[in-house]
Amino acid sequence: MAAELLDWYDGAARSMPWRVPPDARALGIRPDPYHVWLSEVMLQQTTVTAVKGYFSAFVARWPRIGDLAAAEDAEVMAAWAGLGYYARARNLLKCARLVAGELGGRFPETEAGLRALPGIGPYTAAAIASIAFDRPAVVLDGNVERVMSRLHAVEAPLPGAKEELRALAALLTPAERPGDYAQAVMDLGATICAPRAPACGICPWLTPCRARRLGIAAELPRKVRKAKKPVRRGVAYLARRADGAVLVERRPDRGLLGGMLGLPGTDWAEMAPSPRPPFAADWRDLGVEARHTFTHFHLILTVEGACVGMTAAGEFRDADAALAAMPTVMRKALRLGLGALGDATAPARRANSRR
Repeated sequence: MAAELLDWYDGAARSMPWRVPPDARALGIRPDPYHVWLSEVMLQQTTVTAVKGYFSAFVARWPRIGDLAAAEDAEVMAAWAGLGYYARARNLLKCARLVAGELGGRFPETEAGLRALPGIGPYTAAAIASIAFDRPAVVLDGNVERVMSRLHAVEAPLPGAKEELRALAALLTPAERPGDYAQAVMDLGATICAPRAPACGICPWLTPCRARRLGIAAELPRKVRKAKKPVRRGVAYLARRADGAVLVERRPDRGLLGGMLGLPGTDWAEMAPSPRPPFAADWRDLGVEARHTFTHFHLILTVEGACVGMTAAGEFRDADAALAAMPTVMRKALRLGLGALGDATAPARRANSRR
């Protein structure tokens, strides 16, 4: 079965900026472990489509792991903005500095060695060991779970069935070309054995697939129903000077969006928080809400705004520069706030112009 899948992959492999295609690997060209590691960290909880542009931008700016290790934290966090899960970016820097320093620029080749690095868990360690170093590691992402659950008609729901699926995946992992095989299973799940309407008729594992024979392929894998996400609320404060600069602050290193640039604001809680503006000003509700969904909750940020003098306290930045450095939820709040603040001050500007 592994040979059948590899034959399919040799002609159907997806093109990725971090991937060495199977024909090139057959000629002895090896993947760059830095590229494999970087792409796998970016792909955690993020789609391939979203990652491609970020990956290309990162390797253009920091072509080697030593370059990334020497980068300023703020530069890397700003380049990461929009990928989400910002703890990954902090661990990315920690790992880069450890590998570039203590390990002399070389990644460990074993799963155990890789798991000792910051930000690398079981899946990422297996993926790097397999893809970068051709180790027969069991790579189990969402695509592989779906393929294995259908191939073997595993009806026990996830996440409880994860270890059973891992054991089944291990039985199929070959000693030859394990890196290509790991990518082949992931490609199969992403392109043919898709979550909805799997294209069973063109699948290289059409014959041995038990779920197809039972007519339940589209129903698998079964999953335990997730609890409804709670809603948290907060207030973001937008202070804009006459020159267009806006007030920003750096969030604490620990916690959600740690170390990222944002608008000053309240804590986020299920009960609407008490107002806590950064300083006294003519603050008013701008009538807009920035809505964003995190892994464990939905967030609604009410935006309050004020036009302030050139001597107002705090760190002010050009609005476009601030947007470029902020995570997605703060970009939403700033864009919405700027639009509403402009509308709110237009009558006053027109009245002043007539005087």
